[in-house]
Amino acid sequence: MSLAGFIAAQRAEHAIPYASSCRAVGVSQAWFYKWVHGDVSLRRARREALAAQIRYLFTKHKRRYGSPRITADLQALGWRVSKNTVAMLMRELGLVARPKRRRGTTKADRSARKAPDLVGRDFSLRDTPNRVWVGDLTNIPNEEGPLYLGSVLDLHSRRVVGFGMDAHHDAELARGALCMAIAVRGGEVAGVVFHTDQGGEYTGQLFATACTHAGVTQSMGRTGSALDNAVAESFHSTLEFELLRGARFATRAEARAAVAGYLEEYNLDRRSPGVGKLLRHVA
Repeated sequence: MSLAGFIAAQRAEHAIPYASSCRAVGVSQAWFYKWVHGDVSLRRARREALAAQIRYLFTKHKRRYGSPRITADLQALGWRVSKNTVAMLMRELGLVARPKRRRGTTKADRSARKAPDLVGRDFSLRDTPNRVWVGDLTNIPNEEGPLYLGSVLDLHSRRVVGFGMDAHHDAELARGALCMAIAVRGGEVAGVVFHTDQGGEYTGQLFATACTHAGVTQSMGRTGSALDNAVAESFHSTLEFELLRGARFATRAEARAAVAGYLEEYNLDRRSPGVGKLLRHVA
């Protein structure tokens, strides 16, 4: 049933005034009456086609995209449409995508050495790969027991170039994600600046030694400041919203498989708000 049909049904079945139903679902009465009187104008036809395209894209991206990314996809397909129009239509269609805040897992070691902040909240895209990487750790809920994800993203493309998953939130997990990123980028990454928070996983000697051996320079924001590591924090918030919210994994193996599949899709078939284009074939 269409949204307008739903409004009409509320009047017919429950004697609810059209004005009340329109207000409840967030649409104008003028829009509803156009539907009632069979508006066949070109403008209405375009609106219906746009709504159908929005519904298709929302479903294609597994109900994960909000109006900014849906708008970008539409514009890439040749539609001349604003983000506000898309947001309004998504509200009318009941297509809601809204992220939840993620609880941090950073464990600071006050006595450990701290690297200087070499990024200074400048997370703009870099001209070439392997200039600045960012990393963070997050929790992956499942019914079997603790599971954590460590991620490494390259600011050049915002791709996840390395990751690791383990039952322990420790330096071994952080180092594993770093080593994967180094291997994926061919083993020669000297000169990379790797930016994280001041969690004990990154300030300890184990991780510092791995960075030194690879020629990677550590950079750290402040503990508890999401803005100091905004790209990594944002990625994990996106992961929580798009995959983990509402998901139920019975085992760690099931959760691992789902996260690995999501990361592949994230890298190869999604739109990055920082890049403004699909990440496919981007370094």
